[in-house]
Amino acid sequence: MRGGEKVIEALCRMFPQADIYTHVADPSKLSATLTKHKIIETRVGRLPLARMMYQKYLPLMPRALEELDLTGYDLVISSEAGPAKGVIAPPDARHLCYCHSPMRYLWDQYHVYRNGAGFITRMAMPLLAHSLRQWDVTSAARVDGFVANSSHVANRIQKYWRRDADVVAPPVAVDDFAPVPKSDLGDFYLWAGELAPYKRPDLAVEAFKRMDKPFVVIGGPDETVKKLQQIAGPKTKFLGKAPFAVLKEHMAKCKALIFPGEEDFGIVPVEVMASGRPVIAYGRGGILDSVVENQTGVFFREQNIDALVDAVERFEASGLDAVDPRVCVDRARCFDENAFREGVYASLAKLY
Repeated sequence: MRGGEKVIEALCRMFPQADIYTHVADPSKLSATLTKHKIIETRVGRLPLARMMYQKYLPLMPRALEELDLTGYDLVISSEAGPAKGVIAPPDARHLCYCHSPMRYLWDQYHVYRNGAGFITRMAMPLLAHSLRQWDVTSAARVDGFVANSSHVANRIQKYWRRDADVVAPPVAVDDFAPVPKSDLGDFYLWAGELAPYKRPDLAVEAFKRMDKPFVVIGGPDETVKKLQQIAGPKTKFLGKAPFAVLKEHMAKCKALIFPGEEDFGIVPVEVMASGRPVIAYGRGGILDSVVENQTGVFFREQNIDALVDAVERFEASGLDAVDPRVCVDRARCFDENAFREGVYASLAKLY
């Protein structure tokens, strides 16, 4: 139940009679909101070890999507971070694609993914990527309207598919978070989220080692935690995959969230702002849609340790560490489910 599934939940609340089509579903890991709906898997879901290794079946997904019989539906909404938009909608149906990102491993992040892959995948990617790119562009022409989750993604949709897209941020459960009294604030900075290489947790850990400032890291996987512990300073604390209550407490008590990666949108910064705290972020990607510079956060423009250290120093000198929590919360509310729902309805209205 990550960001993509939260979008599907919000769409299900908008369209409670909808059916869900997906390649692979594990009902035991889905919310009650999703399992109330009829869920149909493509033939990929019937392949060996599909629930564990579904990513390995990417080359089979385009054809599996095209085999789906959507006869009788008058509206199709695809939630796209892979090939989902490739379904063939009935002639009289409208097809709106909510795009989290064009497939990164085919386009702008192709070399990053290939360089980090195992030997077999690294050898196979050049053989498969060319035809998948052709299908990806061709299938974009089947969609009646696109919605991007950020301006950053809208620009990439235009770049790779030559299609315009409305921008509607994903729904963030801002009411699940709340500020704490000023007397309860801590003196630590926070990392929260998956410790994926492109998010640059290594940059943050090394920067706080240099500054010798308290730094709390929440997230996994455990293997990455062990690697980061080897380069961390004595004031960096790793909590691993902490329960939500622990995460919520640290978001509300931190001096600021450290966000050194480039994300398509970035839900965690909005959650931290909903907790009344500001953000120090690399100033590229979807963060430019959510954080207001010098009001709810500070940006650094180069993705390196020196730039991050400078940003922390500027943050403390500016007094933003004592920002009024209401400023951050008000900004976060621009990205709640009501805003998502209104944006999707507005985009749908253009198709009729």
